[in-house]
Amino acid sequence: MNGILIIAHAPLATALRQCVMHVFPDSAEAVAALDVQPNVPPEESLAQARALMRQMHLPQTLVVTDVFGATPCNVAQKLIDGINSKLITGVNLPMLLRTVSYRHESLDALISRAMIGATQGVIQVAVTAPQNQARRATHDQDHRDHQQ
Repeated sequence: MNGILIIAHAPLATALRQCVMHVFPDSAEAVAALDVQPNVPPEESLAQARALMRQMHLPQTLVVTDVFGATPCNVAQKLIDGINSKLITGVNLPMLLRTVSYRHESLDALISRAMIGATQGVIQVAVTAPQNQARRATHDQDHRDHQQ
């Protein structure tokens, strides 16, 4: 099983982890988060990230960050080794949910799953009803549409 370490600007990493725990409460030991605080030296954040990786006790770790070139990503680049730990930037919730779903696969397969989840999770939603269904009037008082 792979570990997943989220490193992002505070409070995003913790918020993303909480969302993951809502959907996958059994993955708490495999998913860690580091909120990079403003005015904290990168060396301190790097030390915290190393400690989190050690605490997970997993052979391989996928590290995800929010923005390429920002402090969380720069810290993560110093953390990973490219063999047992790899880095993806541009984290979003669909990416994380898919990653946690497939955390038992190889690290390279996990990266592929994460990238697919990230891109397929970004969808422009049409204003028209799906499958050419008529839109309901906003004043319609029939609240039975929740019954299947």
